[in-house]
Amino acid sequence: MNRNRQFRIAFLTLLILLVCASSAFASVYLAYPKKVGLGEPFMVRVTSDKPFSSVEINWKGKSVNPEIRNWKGRSVALAMLGTDVLSDKPGRDKIVIKTVSNGEERNFGRTVRIQKKKYKIQRLTLPEKMVTPPKEVYEKIARDRKEVNAAKATMSAERKWYVPFNRPTKGAQSSPYGAQRILNGKPKNPHRGLDFRGAKGTSVKAMADGKVVLVGNHYYAGNSIYVDHGNGVVTMYFHLSRIDVKEGDMVERGQLLGGIGSTGRVTGPHLHLSVSVQGKLVDPNYLMHKTTDQLLGIK
Repeated sequence: MNRNRQFRIAFLTLLILLVCASSAFASVYLAYPKKVGLGEPFMVRVTSDKPFSSVEINWKGKSVNPEIRNWKGRSVALAMLGTDVLSDKPGRDKIVIKTVSNGEERNFGRTVRIQKKKYKIQRLTLPEKMVTPPKEVYEKIARDRKEVNAAKATMSAERKWYVPFNRPTKGAQSSPYGAQRILNGKPKNPHRGLDFRGAKGTSVKAMADGKVVLVGNHYYAGNSIYVDHGNGVVTMYFHLSRIDVKEGDMVERGQLLGGIGSTGRVTGPHLHLSVSVQGKLVDPNYLMHKTTDQLLGIK
């Protein structure tokens, strides 16, 4: 065999290997928004023509292993992420995605730009004990915080949610997410939830299928319920007059959880709703009114 023929065979062999490798690498597709507003939830979707063994998505120091499903012969993992108006800032941050398929591990890095948002300012005058809690409740507040952090950290494997989420009650919205609170002239943390008006006892319903992971009577939140919807998404319902579920209950979208009330640190009856996504409290409005494509940044 002459040298030219050996060269051609080696070149064709290399070309075939490159084409095969290229076609294998091209089987993973990513969808995500290039930019999001501060405090907004968003989604990342990872799709492959080959079955995934696992998918891990890392964002701002937290990781989630989204449930892998089969859709039209493709392997799909959908995760919800977000930023918190209290703890995050505008700028660029990276999503790191690790996939394993047929024993092959691949890593992807994608940048998302977090944009500054202008939120409402609320100036309120309240009794001083409602602004600065008395020292005798400090221990209770610390115990409450420990329970809440554990509930927000729940990371169950099955994804039970889909968007849009169910509206939790029929009342009109009042205090919005992100509002900067000025209490008795003192700046306080921004409002990290969404308030709904309603008379005492008005029904409060689950926003999605899930499991009740915490029922509490907390200093700030009063009678409260935390529902885990899977893959790091937890909804939280505060200031309830009554609670109609218990810890460990499985609930369905639209199922009655309790009634609007004025327990905890409040000035009157209302529902405070918060949504935790990988431990970050995001704007619930987006989850009630946006589609999957919109949260993926697909127009």
